[in-house]
Amino acid sequence: MMVELDLQLASQAGQLPSQAQFHAWCELALRQRSADSELTIRLVDEAEGRELNRTYRQRDYATNVLSFPADVPDEMLDIPLLGDLVICAPVVAREAGEQGKSLEAHWAHLVIHGCLHLLGYDHIEDAEAEEMEALERTLLAELGHPDPYADDE
Repeated sequence: MMVELDLQLASQAGQLPSQAQFHAWCELALRQRSADSELTIRLVDEAEGRELNRTYRQRDYATNVLSFPADVPDEMLDIPLLGDLVICAPVVAREAGEQGKSLEAHWAHLVIHGCLHLLGYDHIEDAEAEEMEALERTLLAELGHPDPYADDE
């Protein structure tokens, strides 16, 4: 299984993970998928993040991560397109500080969280949320990061 990642930097906000880190987190989250995967991660500032969240989710604020699964039948594509993630770098940095999490752990969590959405996981229903969060905890623990939901319980 190969993961091809297109990383787009549209934000100059603070410390950003390396291309290698983004790639490793995507590979970890997508390893349950037997097929190759191609995705884009676009790192944005708050203005673009807010505009996209308002346009696609009718919420007028910048959120940490937005997932846009490629909703195209496989037979219509000649590439294994999974979709796009848009991550608002200033929001990630602010949340990490507010939640007392390391910046790297929070970035890893949001990339994994977004990739799982691209695979079809969701957290609207409680049972789905429990399944998705359990998988996130497991994958982050493999990286040596603490449970991102520990303070929510």
